[in-house]
Amino acid sequence: MTDYKNILVEQRGNVTLVTLNRPDSLNALNTGVLADLIDAFAAYEADDTQRCAVLTGSGDKAFAAGADIKEMVEKDTAQFFNEDFFAGWTDDFTRRTRKPWIAAVNGFALGGGCEVAMMADFIIASDKARFGQPEIKLGVLPGMGGTQRLVRAVGKAKAMDLCLTGRMMDAAEAEASGLVARVVEHDRLLDEAMEAAALIASMAPLAAMANKEAVDAAFENTLDQGIKYERRLFQVITATDDKTEGMKAFVEKRDPKWTGR
Repeated sequence: MTDYKNILVEQRGNVTLVTLNRPDSLNALNTGVLADLIDAFAAYEADDTQRCAVLTGSGDKAFAAGADIKEMVEKDTAQFFNEDFFAGWTDDFTRRTRKPWIAAVNGFALGGGCEVAMMADFIIASDKARFGQPEIKLGVLPGMGGTQRLVRAVGKAKAMDLCLTGRMMDAAEAEASGLVARVVEHDRLLDEAMEAAALIASMAPLAAMANKEAVDAAFENTLDQGIKYERRLFQVITATDDKTEGMKAFVEKRDPKWTGR
């Protein structure tokens, strides 16, 4: 297992647990964190024994309290443009992760922290979690997909409210708005997230990836296109050994034995 400067990684059975580990800066995100996450998630993606991942933050205060402003404050426009600043978060991190992963939000998820949480397949939040896109208070706007994913998660009105006022919403409001899949007691957060991940990891791995891909496609396609895409994925997945095993196990009233083929 690789040792990282900014994150902790461990495997628990078929689940990979990744912890943002910059507690002195409330797990603020910078290029070092990105590089570590890209590497860790690439390793997760390549390891056939690992079938779901959980991303959380160290400490009790923050999942990630935003991007590291110290890294950006002196950059000028040309630097941001030439570096294509933030592109790595969407191009190199999330798009290359086909397997399911969960964000376990244990505290503040603000700015980039909220954006990274929204990159997950779903969010499980502590009852102490707080979400927001306060970039307007710095004279800018979200740059890692915040305006786009937030609208898709909570709708235009709520997204406008958060982005234009910079206010935070608590876990209950986030769940009611559709941003969060479930809210759990703070002390139970990691247990609940790992249990959910273990359940996902117990499913047929190719089917898990296909389900993720189909749901994600709903954001990019019309209803008719999406239904056709879903149907094609279903037809493809019926060619797998796991489909045969899963249906036989159901008929025979036994637990299936998945091979990922």
